[in-house]
Amino acid sequence: MSRTANKGHTTREAILDTGIALAREVGLGALTIGELAERVGMSKSGLFAHFGAKEELQLAVLRAAQARFDENVSRQAFLAPRGLARLRELYKRWLGWAASNRQPGGCLMLAAASEFDDRPGPVRDYLARQQEGWLAGLSRTVGFAVEAGELPENTDTEQFAFELFGLILSTHHHVRLLQDERYFALAQAGLERLINAAPLRKD
Repeated sequence: MSRTANKGHTTREAILDTGIALAREVGLGALTIGELAERVGMSKSGLFAHFGAKEELQLAVLRAAQARFDENVSRQAFLAPRGLARLRELYKRWLGWAASNRQPGGCLMLAAASEFDDRPGPVRDYLARQQEGWLAGLSRTVGFAVEAGELPENTDTEQFAFELFGLILSTHHHVRLLQDERYFALAQAGLERLINAAPLRKD
């Protein structure tokens, strides 16, 4: 990558970092070219050259947020051995990412999913595909624990993933709204309950 291209990439990443922070603050729907341009000290035309229309900016911010999630949660968790060790690590990192007070506004993707769940269009479509991908990834991780012999052979991995994702959503809600970190411990207990009484397929 040339120095000019590298500088352009660095500038874009810095803008996206600010866009993520601003979207957490005001909501993804309220994120505009004008407000972001003011926040980063650029002209509207300069920012428009990077992202185009408002919807394209919103999608770029969501993709950037997903990339940061992948880097800090998924890739780190997948360094753990396949099986329950990886499942526990993924869950622990996901809870920390979604609900930690170190991240103002919490998880942007979860907040945006609630904001856009009844707004048809490309942003909602992206968020729906993203959540389907998350559920599929959780189901595969549960499946690795089945393959490792650490969960019953007839574990319903889809049901397990659905319930686990519900715990993540509940923890995000309770920790952030009630500002009570004891819900992290309850969430961990919920995972262990699922492991000890894994849902089984009926076939």
